[in-house]
Amino acid sequence: MPQQEVTSVTSTVSDRDGRAVSLRGLRKSFGSVVAVASVDLDVADGEFFAMLGPSGSGKTTVLRMIAGFESPTAGTVELGGRDVTRLAPFERDVNTVFQDYALFPHMSVLENVEYGLRVKRVPKAERRARAMEALASVRLDGFEKRRPAQLSGGQRQRVALARALVNRPRVLLLDEPLGALDLKLREEMQVELKAIQREVGITFLFVTHDQEEALTMSDRIAVFNAGAIEQIGTPAEIYERPATAFVAGFVGTSNLISGATARAVLGKEGTFSVRPEKLRVVLDDADPPGSDEHSAEGTVSEVVYAGPATRFVVDLDTGTRLIALQQNQEVSSMDVTGLRGRRVRLVWQRRHEFAITS
Repeated sequence: MPQQEVTSVTSTVSDRDGRAVSLRGLRKSFGSVVAVASVDLDVADGEFFAMLGPSGSGKTTVLRMIAGFESPTAGTVELGGRDVTRLAPFERDVNTVFQDYALFPHMSVLENVEYGLRVKRVPKAERRARAMEALASVRLDGFEKRRPAQLSGGQRQRVALARALVNRPRVLLLDEPLGALDLKLREEMQVELKAIQREVGITFLFVTHDQEEALTMSDRIAVFNAGAIEQIGTPAEIYERPATAFVAGFVGTSNLISGATARAVLGKEGTFSVRPEKLRVVLDDADPPGSDEHSAEGTVSEVVYAGPATRFVVDLDTGTRLIALQQNQEVSSMDVTGLRGRRVRLVWQRRHEFAITS
């Protein structure tokens, strides 16, 4: 089925900031299917910007149009104020790092990093110096003689990063570069990648479907859905104040309160989002809600003990199901699992509920 267009969201950077990337009315159709629907987006120089969304949301297609691997059906791509919409990939001041790294197995680490400069016929002494500088920037000094097979997954990822950085692009495009790593290494590389970006000062445009990855590393995030951008903001803005039901549900876990529950509990019409960690589980009347709080009574239908925290699934008397997340500071699994079936009251501060527009 063709995807319907969604009203685009425009992101702006201040006039004092240089625009590394500027997209206007960017659209891509494959036959009758609209993969990207009229995207407007500005990314500032030196920014770590994430394009976040599920598979098929259009984020990778946007990245490929910026790189020049796909031609837009409509709209423009500017890099540093220069219209590059119809230019070939090698004519654009960008480099791309892919998930599979695409390293040459028969070459050493140094030769892999030097390769792009060699193709451009950069003199040997200069390309050697620049390659060594790039390896130092990704903390791989002393690894230049090794082959890719002698490296860990994280080290290979950093070689791919160095190979892209050695060309000194204005923008580095990263297409799910951590997707092939195991969880622990991926978490380590999230911190490492952000540190590298700060040191080199190059604009990073990062595509991911991993919410934690985007929240951890980004200066700003664009949340994609059905070929359009639903919301753009800082990680805190996206998480704490989701603009739509999709953003609230996709970026972390959120409770949506609407209909009869909104009228009975909040005293107003509409749909509102409250994050699980903002809810307090109260077992008795000794902790009444304050004047700046809302509360709702219900029954605990499920308890999920997850080590550092416990997730409570509570069926409210009004018919809505909410999830509360409570840190296990002084309790064990035996303490919390016994709460299944108990009557409780959920309490939260009014400032932690936000209206959802669509």
